[in-house]
Amino acid sequence: MQITRHRRGIVAGGALLFVLAAAAILAPVLVRHDPLEIAAGGGVTLERPTGAHPFGTDALGRDLLARVLWAGRVSLAVGVGVELLVALLGCVVGLVAGYYGGVVDGVLMRTTDVVMAFPSLVLAIGLIAVFERPGLDKVVLVLVALGWTTIARIVRGAVLSLKEREFVQAAQALGAGHRAIIVRHVLPNALGPLLVAATLGVGGNMIAEAGLSFLGLGAQSPTLSWGALLADGQTFLVSAPWVAIFPGVALLLAVLGVNLLGDGLRDLLDPRFQ
Repeated sequence: MQITRHRRGIVAGGALLFVLAAAAILAPVLVRHDPLEIAAGGGVTLERPTGAHPFGTDALGRDLLARVLWAGRVSLAVGVGVELLVALLGCVVGLVAGYYGGVVDGVLMRTTDVVMAFPSLVLAIGLIAVFERPGLDKVVLVLVALGWTTIARIVRGAVLSLKEREFVQAAQALGAGHRAIIVRHVLPNALGPLLVAATLGVGGNMIAEAGLSFLGLGAQSPTLSWGALLADGQTFLVSAPWVAIFPGVALLLAVLGVNLLGDGLRDLLDPRFQ
């Protein structure tokens, strides 16, 4: 019964993410409007949702549906791309710290503690401010630099438990090298918690990118992201709320899908539910 419920969450979250990703990828097919095309003399600015413009138009008469779908490409790509880099870096740090222990573990974990001690958003804003010009490339760099710590601690905890297990000790007794033990025996058994943490991290990355873009530190025009669209729509929350509502709903649905998928995977992989 529990497994069925967990699979329901995985299916619901995966389906929601699939629909959003497919809509973003197929944006040129689904909408005929150019997301960057400013309305000509006869165009209508801040038009309410209509048949011609299902999401309405923005202050420059640009089709909001096209802009939301194209922005989804950037927001989803940043969420997934950053997490792949974060998982790789955090996994390496966690494996090395947990397996070798001692001074290596102490140095790596104290470095992790220092990074985690700072408020992430404040530190991200400060790091991006160091660069001459903000942009998505800087956002990705900063999110990776700050986001690996959670993965590292989770993987380290798993490794500390795994390296005391009989199959690891048997491999050591048979003369297997450290690299072989880590790659063949420790890492595969630590993939469960790593996968769950990485999945949930995708949503956090999208929210962080949206927040930085909302503050003008992320995507710069003409690059589109849901956070940048929210920043454009904040001026019209009263007069034309749809300009901010639709990109906000898209971001909400994407994060909801990621959380449903991550929670389902966590419960499914938890031995207590087997």
